[in-house]
Amino acid sequence: MKVSAIVPAFNEAERIGAVLDPLLSSPSVDEVVVVDDGSSDATVAAAQGFAVRVVRLSENRGKAAAMAAGVAATRGELLLFLDADLTGLTPAHVEEMIGAYREGDTDVVIAVFWNGRLGTDLSQRVAPFLSGQRVMSRVHWERARGAVEDTEFGIETALMRLAAKEGWRKKKVILRGVGHVRKEEKRGFWPGLADRMAMYWDVARSFFRRL
Repeated sequence: MKVSAIVPAFNEAERIGAVLDPLLSSPSVDEVVVVDDGSSDATVAAAQGFAVRVVRLSENRGKAAAMAAGVAATRGELLLFLDADLTGLTPAHVEEMIGAYREGDTDVVIAVFWNGRLGTDLSQRVAPFLSGQRVMSRVHWERARGAVEDTEFGIETALMRLAAKEGWRKKKVILRGVGHVRKEEKRGFWPGLADRMAMYWDVARSFFRRL
């Protein structure tokens, strides 16, 4: 079962290399696709410095659209999704996620942070289903497409609700030492907080969206 890694990215030029390096060093990963979601910085140039395929969206369409574009550009039967702003990721973490799926008895693997960064550790302990780090089959993604369209940052919530509705088997993997850079660090406190509130609104809308 070939593995396609998909990394949606928006203005992550300074951080994306820390995700692509371990992905490309992981023997279980067959291809890596970066989807540039209309970035205004050098994300595309940064990604092109690695042996990955880069898909460029002409405008910022949101995380769900970027993930869908990445899936459409890949061939693997198994899909690995990773955020572009992770810290502390290693090839061993990537192998652990893929290995957990290949062990069987699961339809989706959700990876959560532990002992990485305090803020991100806390948020994932409260709401682990919001993690953007997951492994699922292309078959299950295709079943979810109608439920996740236009959900933007609410895509993980939509996937969680569909998994519960259809009885998907879930497995959790702990990524020790992994975290991500918070929006307030990237954009400054007030712009970052505004982005965070917009993200939470997407999540809230996805809770009430008809599946």
